Amino acid sequence: MKKSLDILIPAYDDPAGVTAQFDLNLLVRINRELDGDFVVGGFRHCAVWNEQESAIEMHLVSLTAQSATVSGRRFDFDAGETIHTESSRKYDVGGFGALAVGNGWEVARVWTDEHRLFAIFGLTAGFIGD
Repeated sequence: MKKSLDILIPAYDDPAGVTAQFDLNLLVRINRELDGDFVVGGFRHCAVWNEQESAIEMHLVSLTAQSATVSGRRFDFDAGETIHTESSRKYDVGGFGALAVGNGWEVARVWTDEHRLFAIFGLTAGFIGD
């Protein structure tokens, strides 16, 4: 659900660094599974709000100009250049309902917590007209 940025940003960039470790682990996996040679310490995690997309975006920011090779292909990064690793879209109930209906679903039921910070939508197959 959409929330204030005071809640959203710390949820995706927590003070304990758990999300940063999760995000940086992508580079560890690329190194291990795709024969990469990223210097993991050469990047930092960053979470930003994209108002136009109504989404929290997670990025890995290159700390210096550097290169990495993945499966034999070279990638060059400028200092400050990012790898966009995740988008987490945020909706209100009406916005998600409209998205569902526009894609052939109907909202049968919505469950939210008492503060309306989270929601679960029960969907049924709908009909997309001509």
